[in-house]
Amino acid sequence: MSTFNLKKLFSYTTVLSTLLPGSAIANQPPRGAVYTMTNATNANKVLVYNRDAQGRLGAPQRYDTGGKGTGTSLGNQNALVLDQANRCLYAVNAGSNQISSFLVKADGLLLADKINSGGARPVSVTVNRNLLYVLNAGGTVGNSDNISGFIVDKNCKMLPLADSTRPLSAANTAPAQVQFTPDGQRLIVTEKSTNKISTYSVLPSGRVSGPRVFVSAGTTPFGFAFGKRDQLLVSEAAAGAANGGTVSSYLVKPNGDLQLITSSLATTETATCWVVVSNDGRFAYVTNTGSESISGLRVSFGGNLSLLTAGGRTGLTGSGTPIDLSLSNDGLNLYSLDNTRGTVAVFRVNLVTGQLVKLQTIAGLPAGANGIAAR
Repeated sequence: MSTFNLKKLFSYTTVLSTLLPGSAIANQPPRGAVYTMTNATNANKVLVYNRDAQGRLGAPQRYDTGGKGTGTSLGNQNALVLDQANRCLYAVNAGSNQISSFLVKADGLLLADKINSGGARPVSVTVNRNLLYVLNAGGTVGNSDNISGFIVDKNCKMLPLADSTRPLSAANTAPAQVQFTPDGQRLIVTEKSTNKISTYSVLPSGRVSGPRVFVSAGTTPFGFAFGKRDQLLVSEAAAGAANGGTVSSYLVKPNGDLQLITSSLATTETATCWVVVSNDGRFAYVTNTGSESISGLRVSFGGNLSLLTAGGRTGLTGSGTPIDLSLSNDGLNLYSLDNTRGTVAVFRVNLVTGQLVKLQTIAGLPAGANGIAAR
């Protein structure tokens, strides 16, 4: 064989080794990472799991947040979030009323900042460009619920935004999640005990006006995620009623009003709580904490919902209580945290059908672990 052909063969082999499954991929550097946190009362830590090309996770690295957790469930979504560029990771310290930020590096994390959350018991955080808001569930600890804003810089440092703290619909609403709409123009907050959803309009200063308060289509609105075309998907835990979990979809209007699309589609499972939406907006996934399962949903162009799998069980997480969910950036892997068994379940996503195949279960997390994010 000529020297030219040998070089050509070597070139083809190199390219194929990055595309095909098998031993060649095992020699490639990590494709991304999954983050969760211990929520420990003595010292909260973020755990970082590198993931291979198939999405399977290796052994974790641990990083101190500098704050404290609660050691128990927070009844929340988005305790741990990456910014849009995957440069900064933000974590709540619910036991010490603080937020921590990390620089995301190729070999792990670097603690960048720690700051008071602007209230008590922070449970959820959201970031859009250089603006960050935290949801404080202060009403659960004798204080008051609120949201509060911060300016963040390129080094993940956080500066409180003056006069940005706003109330929810009441002082104690058992709030679950805060998140910016994809365009950054509005904030949404779910309130479990009041069965309400509050929306806020983001002003040019970064401060917000509101809330505009809407009655949830179903009982116990919990987690939510955004689809395409201003669609909002909200899980409804139905106060934990057996097989009573539901999911509703809404259109978020420019003024922050919510227009119902699908009203309380039954998952047939128990305690439907956490939500993610696929990159193309065609599928959504919710964890059913009381049923040890994940329900897949089809999302139509107009935002109508239907079950992906008859009976509502698209994935089984194993015995325990699955809570937080996160999709990898490429949409190929779904990760589910179980905070009683201390595990993370890893699924492969079929991008065409939306179906799930379980690949792995990682153990070793403490009970009460909270939050999950992936890249």
